[in-house]
Parts: sequence; C-alpha cells; structure tokens
Amino acid sequence: MKIVYCISGIFNSGGMERVLANKANYLQKHGYEIVIITTDQRNRNTFFSFDPQIKHIDLDINYDLNNNKSLLSKVWSYPSKQRLHKKKLEAALKELKADVVISMFDHDVSFLHSISDGSEKLLEIHFSRFKRIQYGRKGFWGAIDRYRSKQDAITAAKYKKFVVLTQEDKKLWGNMKNMEVIPNANSFESDIVSNLQQKHAIAVGRFDYQKGFDELIDTWKIVNLSHPDWVLDIYGHGPLLQSYIQRIKAYGLENVIILHEPVKDIRNAYLNKSMVVMTSRYEGFGMVLIEAQVCGLPLLAYACKCGPRDIIEEGKNGMLFPVGDINGLAKGIISLIENKELRKTMGKEAKLMASNFSEDKVMHLWMKLFDGLSD
Repeated sequence: MKIVYCISGIFNSGGMERVLANKANYLQKHGYEIVIITTDQRNRNTFFSFDPQIKHIDLDINYDLNNNKSLLSKVWSYPSKQRLHKKKLEAALKELKADVVISMFDHDVSFLHSISDGSEKLLEIHFSRFKRIQYGRKGFWGAIDRYRSKQDAITAAKYKKFVVLTQEDKKLWGNMKNMEVIPNANSFESDIVSNLQQKHAIAVGRFDYQKGFDELIDTWKIVNLSHPDWVLDIYGHGPLLQSYIQRIKAYGLENVIILHEPVKDIRNAYLNKSMVVMTSRYEGFGMVLIEAQVCGLPLLAYACKCGPRDIIEEGKNGMLFPVGDINGLAKGIISLIENKELRKTMGKEAKLMASNFSEDKVMHLWMKLFDGLSD
C-alpha cells in the first residue's frame, strides 16, 4: 500500500513532525510505501531522521514567505499560492498513484479531498477543535477565527476518515460519522527510568502563547521561595524567547530557570529530571506528557483542551490543574519536591501507564484503519 502524507515541512522540531517521522518510519519498515509531500521545505535539513526509503517531494510553494508581509499582501498572494499548490499537488498525486493520501490539516486541507487521483483521502488533526478561537482575539481577527473554526468542521466532513487524537476532542467536533480516535504513540522506548533524585523539573515546547511558559515562569517564582535549590529546565525555541529571558531576569531567576535549545535525544533530558510540567493553554494531545511517562516521571499539567485528561489520571500518574491556576500548580510542584515517596509512586504508575501509548498498539489502529478503507 502506498501512503502519501502532506505537510508544510519536516525541518521543525515540533511534536507533529516528530509524530510523522515515527509513524512514517514504522509503516515503511512494515511493508508500506511512504511518500511525504511538503510545501515549505526550502532545502532545509530534516530535524528528525526518516528511513532512507521514504520518498520526499517538495512542491516549492513557500507559504511561510508571507509571514512578515502586510495583511493586504497576504490576502492578495494566498489565493495564487493555493492555486499553484493544488495544481502541483494534483500532478504529483496522479503520477504517484497512491492508495491513501493524508492531509495533516495544513494548507492543502481545503482542496485535497477534491483531487481525483484514485486515492482515498484522510484528514488527521494535531490540535484541538477550538484551537483557532482559544486566543480570544476580538474584532476583525476574532470574527475570522470564528469563521475558520466553523469551516473546519465543514471541511473535515468531506474526507473519507477524519482522525482526532483524544476522546475529549471527539466530543467537541459533534456527531461526525467519518471520525476516528487514534492517539499519538510514544516517541521512544526506554528500559531505564529516572531515579527521581535530581533537583530538576523539565518542560518542553515551542516558545509561544500556546505553551504558556510565561505562566510556568511565574509559577517557578513561587516554587523558588521555598525551594531555591530546585531548577526548571525548559527545552524549546520560538518567538517569545526574548520575552522569557526578560521575565526570568526580572524575577532574578537566571540560575534556576534554564532555557535550552531543542535536542534530538530528548529521552536523556527526561531521565535526568524528577518531574515534568506542562502549562499549555490548549493542546492537540500533549506529546511531552507521554514522552516523560516512558521515562517514569510524574506528570503535572494544566487540564487544557485537549489531551491531558486522556493521559493523566489524577493522583495516580500525576496531577491536573485548571488553566491559569499558578498557585495550585506551584503547590503541586512543591508537594512532589517535598514528598519523595509520592514522586516515586507517581513515577512508577506513569511508567506502567506508558504502555497505553506503545507504538505497536497505536500503529495497529492506523493499519487497521488503512485496511478497512475499502469496506
């Protein structure tokens, strides 16, 4: 079976790119022929490793070149890029003669379902139903966000199958007959776990509004008052880097909040920490949580939409807090700092519960879905 994935690029260190790399590599090794079609690669190296047998085609559309342009320029150029994108993608798909083509809810989502190349069209989403309106923007942009959010549901219904990551998110989309729930799989396995003795907590993600690291820094200011010997390590990069640096300096926390560049071997980072903290304002799933679970770390997270509720069982493998509850989160962190036995108990449960997201288990769901498309 030949399967094509459509995505903007595979040069980023994000969760979606990591998931795609793992999924594509697994399928290729299990007898599937995998092709990845991008629009914005621009000869940049892939961040994650892909099986050399996986074919990569870049259409050279480069939507990201519009990012710093004025609104008028964006409105003018986007439709022409869409037309070029559809033309090039259609030509590529007719030549490839794939069995299945999957949109990862990127620039192709509005038209991929209408391309007649003989393949089944699937759609998978890596963010939650109301991601577009969770910024709470007002006025013109707020209206645009609400309109696009409504259009998302209309578009998703046009695909053979629409795959979401969590049961929580499925409920938010409503009664869509083509919808399936398949979670992300563990990015890696680990025979060893953290000893949970290091005075370090870890957070991982892009430095942007979604991940809420501004509130995590505020939280650590509270934690630091009673436990100045504990360190918070944040791995990532993004547009809010300088803002975070200034915030950390303003609080005098330069020695206890350390910002790190993304690393390819994140497993080793988890193994040298004693808990993971996630302060996302919204999520599609929460890869950080299941990665940390594999390494036996207790999980602390905002109960945002969507993901954490599907991964964390309150009081068992971690703790959940309302979005924005800085004081509650700080108390949870402090309770784990001061109670080594609680850390160990939650870490042990986390390791056991990691099997819920094993690669074999999750990929079996995908292969079952592919095999059933002709039914």
